[in-house]
Amino acid sequence: MSLLEINELTIRYADTPEPVVKGLTLAVERGESIGIVGESGSGKTQSAMAIMGLLPANAQVSGTVHFDGTELTGAADHVLNQYRACRIAMVFQDPRTALNPYVRIGKQLRRILLEHKICGRAEANVRTLDMLNKVGLSDPERQFRAFPHELSGGMRQRVMIGAALIGEPDLLVADEPTTALDVTVQAQILSLVRRLHAETNSALLLITHDLGVVAGNCERVVVMDRGRLVEEGMTRGVFRDPASEKTRALLLAAPHIDSIVMSEPVSADTGPVLEIEDIAVSFKERRSKGGRSLHAVKPMSFSLQERETVAVVGESGSGKTSLARAILGLLPADGGQVCFLGKTLPAHIGARKNTVRRNLQMVFQDPLASLNPAMSVREIVMEPLRIHERGKKKAGLNNDVAVMLASVGLDPGLAGRYPHELSGGQAQRVAIARSLILKPKVLICDEAVAALDGTVQLEILKLLLAEQERSGLSLVFITHDLAVVRQISHRVLVMYMGRLCEIAKNESLFTRPRHPYAKALLSSVPVLDPDARPVDLPLAGEASSMLSPPTGCLFHPRCQHAVAACSESVPELIDCDGSLVACHRAAELDLGY
Repeated sequence: MSLLEINELTIRYADTPEPVVKGLTLAVERGESIGIVGESGSGKTQSAMAIMGLLPANAQVSGTVHFDGTELTGAADHVLNQYRACRIAMVFQDPRTALNPYVRIGKQLRRILLEHKICGRAEANVRTLDMLNKVGLSDPERQFRAFPHELSGGMRQRVMIGAALIGEPDLLVADEPTTALDVTVQAQILSLVRRLHAETNSALLLITHDLGVVAGNCERVVVMDRGRLVEEGMTRGVFRDPASEKTRALLLAAPHIDSIVMSEPVSADTGPVLEIEDIAVSFKERRSKGGRSLHAVKPMSFSLQERETVAVVGESGSGKTSLARAILGLLPADGGQVCFLGKTLPAHIGARKNTVRRNLQMVFQDPLASLNPAMSVREIVMEPLRIHERGKKKAGLNNDVAVMLASVGLDPGLAGRYPHELSGGQAQRVAIARSLILKPKVLICDEAVAALDGTVQLEILKLLLAEQERSGLSLVFITHDLAVVRQISHRVLVMYMGRLCEIAKNESLFTRPRHPYAKALLSSVPVLDPDARPVDLPLAGEASSMLSPPTGCLFHPRCQHAVAACSESVPELIDCDGSLVACHRAAELDLGY
């Protein structure tokens, strides 16, 4: 008997014409690791929720879910509670919504042990501290007493994994556990899951749209499309010779770190479109006794040419978004200046001319948060024209919107819909259409494809590259996905704790990184090859506090190549074979592949 047996599982809702899951049949053996992949809406998460008995009351479920011989479909809560957490546990995608913000971390984990009568109070404290230590938290006793908001995203996800494993479950269901994490934190979390999976011999059901994650962590793979299972098999065999057209499409769309390198941008000899000179951003700490400041961006300079894409990469908290907002005048800069077409711009967006504002546009990470929920798609895309082209008649505005929607691949029938009626990919296309309708010269994309499936992500990237080719658009592309950077960028800026570590051409960075931090980022990227052994912990630990940064090189506490000079003085950017690198040992280290 298999540990988990799903037979003809079908899930439907009254307000949807088609079932969200259609006749799913799947078996999971003890100790096995299975990856479930597919686009958004393919039924992955709905299937996981059915296993856990967490579907909403309006879900209509047929078929069976047997766990260790017990039927869970339609079971009462008191029956399901005998299995949840102690026999079957789940790691959710967003720990911010899964963890109770009003309860300390230690109490949340301890409650699992006490409510399931796994042990007494005294032992519960010991086992909770031990689990926090096992999942790699740096100071378990302090984090035991902390609230969720006091921890970083990586720490919260570790807590979620600890909460899932503290009851020593037979099956761990992980739903997109690393989607929103930096590539280095993702590598740490996946390394942790692999280690604990091996130690406990629990079965693993890993739900993700990242095929690289599946390649390095799952023995078998299940591919879902529109609620149906379209392919199942050993990961190596499916990746080598996919039988389903959908699987082939997913593999083709998955970004590769060894993709074709972008050619040099072709532009007129008119100088840079955008010049950033010694720009810096800081924030005052609230209620600080000493008036301490958090230096989000330390003085940095770079330029952007016509038709060029400059990618900005680094972990969360490295200053990427603060840099973008300062360039646009959405955040006050402490110093430095932004020059557009050779002219210095006022620091605040309100003081900039309309001609400048329409030429510097931004696409935000979360389209649903950046789109007005009370406006239709037509009104959202038309709004910039109403502001910047006041004399244009309604017929002209409607025509421009229709042309723009078509150019980003949206059906004209969507013009009357509202943001909540769109998929994630459709909403992001609307955000891009709104930014491009003014025909800007510079577009800043802040994690614009981070949460999108591989196929939708590829479509968005193709759209941006096509617009760049057509109009000469220049892109500043902020992301933590190095595989995407490889596909779209001409040059790459690597940031760490607000400071530039390296500026290099695409080919140079990916074949011979000069800064140890850049090397660590590249080593953390999941490889789309089941035969390639994942690299364990290419970069351990987390960045130091921005309020109490280390002396010298900010990266030296985590750098395996650090020497005494690294803690004594701040390295300046120096030229190493065409790359600018802030590392005392850049000239002597060989970090190439």
